[in-house]
Amino acid sequence: MQKKRSASMIKIGAVLIMLTLFLIIYLINPDFFNELWDVCLSGDMNQVAQYINSFGPWAMVFSFMLVLCVNAIGFPPAIIFSSANALIFGIVPGIILAWLAETVGVVISFLLLRFLFRDAAEEVIAKNSYLKKIDDMSGKEGFKIMLIARLVPYLPSGLLNAVGALSKMSLKDYTLAALIGKLPSTAIEAMIGHDAVTASENPYRLVFNIVLAVVVVGSFLIYEKRKKKQQEIE
Repeated sequence: MQKKRSASMIKIGAVLIMLTLFLIIYLINPDFFNELWDVCLSGDMNQVAQYINSFGPWAMVFSFMLVLCVNAIGFPPAIIFSSANALIFGIVPGIILAWLAETVGVVISFLLLRFLFRDAAEEVIAKNSYLKKIDDMSGKEGFKIMLIARLVPYLPSGLLNAVGALSKMSLKDYTLAALIGKLPSTAIEAMIGHDAVTASENPYRLVFNIVLAVVVVGSFLIYEKRKKKQQEIE
C-alpha cells in the first residue's frame, strides 16, 4: 500500500514539474509557444535556424533545451532542430549537441511514461499470455531491440519512448541503447537536413547521405522480416 502511494506521489510530482516548467517559460515569454509553433509549422529550416540564433550567446543552451523538450514530448519531429543545429553551429558540433539533447530527452520521456502508465500496462499484459511473452522478451532482449530501432533514422521517437517505457526493459538498457543508437541516426538526419538547405554547395554529399539512410532503413526492415520468420519457425 505504502509503495503504491509513493509511486502515485512520484507520478504527480513528475507531472507537476513538467507543468511548472511550461508555466515558467510562459511567464518569462508569453509569446514563446506561439512563436515556436509558427516556426515549426513553417517547415523552413532557415527560419528555425534564425529563431534559435535570435537568442544570441544563449542560442546553444536554448537549442539544447528545445531539442530535449521536443524529444521528451515526442512532437514535433526533432529532425527540424537537429538540422538547424548543424546549420548554426557546424555539422560536427551541431550533431553532438542534438545527439546529447535527444538522448537526455528520450530518457526523461521514458521515466515519465513509465511512472504514469507502466502499472496500467502490467494489468493488461497479465491478462494476455502473448503480451506477457513479448513483455518477458523485452526484459531479456530489450537492449538489442531498442538499439537497432534507435539506429534507424526517421523512426518516430515518441513511439519508441512509449514502447520502451511500457515494456520490461530496464532504464540502464534503454539509456545505453538510446545513447549508442541515436548518434548515427541523428548524424544522418542532421546531415541530410543540412545538405538539403546547402545542396548547391555539395550536392553529392546529399545524395550519399540519402542513399546511406535508405541502406540503414532497408537493413532494419530486412532484419525485422528475417526475425519474424525465425520466430514463426520456432
